[in-house]
Amino acid sequence: MDTNASLRQHVLELLNGGHAHATFDQAVKNFPVNLRGKKPKGAEHSAWQVLEHLRIAQWDILEFSRDPKHKSPEWPGGYWPVKAAPPDEKAWDKSARAFRRDLKALCGMVGDESADLFAAIPHGTGQTLLREALLAADHNAYHLGELVLVRRLLGAWK
Repeated sequence: MDTNASLRQHVLELLNGGHAHATFDQAVKNFPVNLRGKKPKGAEHSAWQVLEHLRIAQWDILEFSRDPKHKSPEWPGGYWPVKAAPPDEKAWDKSARAFRRDLKALCGMVGDESADLFAAIPHGTGQTLLREALLAADHNAYHLGELVLVRRLLGAWK
């Protein structure tokens, strides 16, 4: 048994989700346009803000992992949109497409057999590709759960 190939496969499955909880596509598909900017009672964020946070954080992890010149947004303001509603109807789909594109790129890095999952990222402070992939998977799972909860509270989840 090739443990390295097995580890890569497990990490890819974790990144793509769907085993223990909803996938990204399930969470965003057919989200009612009129509810995307609504904050349910007691919620800190709207669905739009959660979607954008997912996109921005994953993009930051991806770019840190592959670009030594990457500069992360300022924390926390650079990771959350200020306005609860998307600027227009196209913004939701644009954000979802960017999330999918970056997830595919991150999965490509993890799946690349020539990439050492355990090697320190040269421009980091000890981070590895494995650590960054697990960070992205964990962060995505947390906020996808939040997005599903927002949908439920808004009556838009079946």
